[in-house]
This record gives sequence, C-alpha cells and structure tokens, in this order.
Amino acid sequence: MPKDEFVTFRIFNDADAALELSALLEKNGIEYQNIDSSAGFDVTFANNAFNKEYRIKLRKEDFAQADKLLLDAAADDIENLDKDYYLFEFTDEELNEIVLNRAEWSPLDFLLAQKLLKERGKEVKPEVIQQIEKQKNEELAKPEKSQKDWISAGYILAILGGLLGIFIGYHLYSHKKTLPNGEQVYAYSEHDRKEGQKILIIGIIAFIICVIIKILRII
Repeated sequence: MPKDEFVTFRIFNDADAALELSALLEKNGIEYQNIDSSAGFDVTFANNAFNKEYRIKLRKEDFAQADKLLLDAAADDIENLDKDYYLFEFTDEELNEIVLNRAEWSPLDFLLAQKLLKERGKEVKPEVIQQIEKQKNEELAKPEKSQKDWISAGYILAILGGLLGIFIGYHLYSHKKTLPNGEQVYAYSEHDRKEGQKILIIGIIAFIICVIIKILRII
C-alpha cells in the first residue's frame, strides 16, 4: 500500500459523529479525509439515517494514534456516565463479548466493559485482548472462499464484450479489504485473482473488437 494512501478508519451513519471525530483528529494534528459516501438518492423519500454513510479515512500509520485518542476521550466520558447506562445491566458473559469483539463496539463500551469486569473480579488481561485481536486480524486477512460462479459469469460476459465482464475481472483481480489495524489485503485468493486478470484482459479485447465492428458497420 502506498505510504500516502488513506484507508477507512471509521464509518458513521450520523454526520455529527463524523464531524466530532474529524475535530478530534484535527486538534491532534492527524491528517484525515471525511468522505460522504451516502446513496445519492433515497427512494423512500424518508431521509433515513441508514442511507447515510460518512467515512473517516486515515493513513495506516496513524490508526494506532487515532485509536488511542478515541480511548482517551472515552475514558473521560466514563466518569460522567449515568448509572442507568445499559451496560451496567450486562452479565459477565455479555461484557466479555464486548471486550473480545472490540471492533463491533464503541470505545466507550469497550472501556466500560473492561472496567466493570475488573470491578467484578473477572478482569480480562490486556495481553489476552491483544492476542485475540491478532488472531482476528489473521482470520480476517484470509482470502474469501472460491468465487467459481463469478469467475464463470465473468468469462461469459467478457467474451460477449460486455462492460460487466470487465468490471467482474477487475474486481476479482484488484479488490482489497481493510483490517481493523489499517492493513489492506487482497480479498480473493491468488488463483481467483489470476482468473480475474484473464477475464479483465479478455473483456477489454472483446469490447474493443465489438466497438470496431460497430464502427465498420456504420461506415
């Protein structure tokens, strides 16, 4: 991944939440991009928040610092929490789920779950959390299962000269996924990526041939 490439750090459905994080990053001198990737048109005309999507992007090397800033801010917020906050009613097992699945919860919930478990004598050691997060990253980094159906469809559409075949080939060959630590890895196996590259080349050639034939017919 190029050094200056920005990748998604957090995704929000609420513009204010994205702006709040943007302000925190700016205050601490971390370069970021706040991208509105919401659907361009809401067919329900309901202005549904779930149709909104705001992506905060950072450089990979800034992920750890930004994550620490969020945890520090959450630590301050914990002291001012109302006693009716929903996590106070969670069982030990439910709190453990939060601690061990940190990426699915807010920094506030993650820290509070740790605090409550420690108070109950069920503390989860930091080294255990780090090991589990490492294992999760390794699991997430594994390629997706074989894309046989998409490969077959891609070849057919590419031979026919359709742009969809080119898109399928390009997607199989180049698509990456971002891990929680900011690392980007190819989403598909080496075999599927090679098939995608072949589909892409065939699709481009077939498309050019189709365009030439149409031009000759007009002439």
